[in-house]
Amino acid sequence: MDDSAQVRGYAFPISVKGVVVRNGLVLLLKNDRVEWELPGGKLELGEDPERCVAREIAEEVGWQVETGPIVDAWVYHIFEGRDVFIVTYGCHLDAATASPVLSAEHSEVGLFAEDEVPGLNMPAGYKKSIATWFGRLREDAHRDRI
Repeated sequence: MDDSAQVRGYAFPISVKGVVVRNGLVLLLKNDRVEWELPGGKLELGEDPERCVAREIAEEVGWQVETGPIVDAWVYHIFEGRDVFIVTYGCHLDAATASPVLSAEHSEVGLFAEDEVPGLNMPAGYKKSIATWFGRLREDAHRDRI
């Protein structure tokens, strides 16, 4: 490569997502690509990522969550020329929370057991985030019993 060659820079949109488990079931939403995904979305100007996750979950399913730690970060290659940087957070929810209410942003809402997730049509990065959060919840439950 000579000095006159230009290097093309890349900029990815950022999407923050929440892994929410209620009574042993993870919340997922079906998008317009007919894929299951975690609830969440894009940051608004001046918004903290943790606040964005909680706001998006409230807008998408009517649940009030407490945003926990970052679980994972990865780049989702949707199709040629469309990549999104995904940051997933573990979220806490009161077990007595009512059933999720579907918004117009998605076609379906579902609650799935951990062992159902590998067979779902969804990006591998989401599956990894879900497995990691279930693992952390198990570790926390084990520590609480000790």
